[in-house]
Amino acid sequence: MTSSTDPLVSTEWLAAHLGDPKVKVIDASFKMPGVLPLPVDDYLAAHIPGAVFFDVDAVSDHSVPLPHMYPDADQFARDIAALGISSDDTVVAYDAGGWVAAPRAWWMFLSYGHANVKVLDGGLKKWKAEGRAIETGKSSPKPGTFSATLDKSYIRSKAQVVANLDSRKEQLIDARAANRFEGSVPEPRAGIRSGHIPASRNLPYNLLFDAATGTMKPLEELREAFTGTGLDLDKPIVTTCGSGVSAAVLTLALYRLGVRGSALYDGSWSEWGQPDGPPVATGPA
Repeated sequence: MTSSTDPLVSTEWLAAHLGDPKVKVIDASFKMPGVLPLPVDDYLAAHIPGAVFFDVDAVSDHSVPLPHMYPDADQFARDIAALGISSDDTVVAYDAGGWVAAPRAWWMFLSYGHANVKVLDGGLKKWKAEGRAIETGKSSPKPGTFSATLDKSYIRSKAQVVANLDSRKEQLIDARAANRFEGSVPEPRAGIRSGHIPASRNLPYNLLFDAATGTMKPLEELREAFTGTGLDLDKPIVTTCGSGVSAAVLTLALYRLGVRGSALYDGSWSEWGQPDGPPVATGPA
């Protein structure tokens, strides 16, 4: 059993609690645009029994052209209730095992005031490797009763990050691969400039988990990964990435290290990197 303050739960814990009507499992898998099969099709082909599909593109603000920006609290409450989740449920989020997307769902639940949310360590990858039961097809949950209030301190806007260029009150750390951070390769989204937010540091999210098992690295290794970038864990931190998904892997790791008050730059590079966007830096951090 993991401690109540650790946002991770083990496959053993989840297997023991699958029959609990107050434990709701969501498959929050995500892929970059154009990568097939789609995450929802992967979900239909194989998911943890009872899991519903959490689509980060659907649970988002559809009035803006940027990918999967935070919706307002009323929409989040409606979308989550439609997944069969109520405010008194424990939510366990997992993904395909690449540590890309479940932390984003976890951080969204926390942002909207739902504290009882966990991430499955190792995701579906570890679950399958252990020979545990899987289900296929769509689930049709009975709608839940969910209320949400957004705490805006959990996220940062472009205006706030621009203001920080001068104040430097908050440290920025970018979860993208080093070659994207340095601007030496084109961005996967068309029309987006290459490079990074000036003065930000780089810690590719995949360095925080064990590629063989999909589980997150031990706390001491996580701490060394962050401090090795020059980050001060005692000072305010904002995580960023391509579109606000993999940044939450860093947010999750920081949370496990006891860091509180960190924030996610929701628009991330898909917003900052627009052709008419703010200043861009290239090269190593």
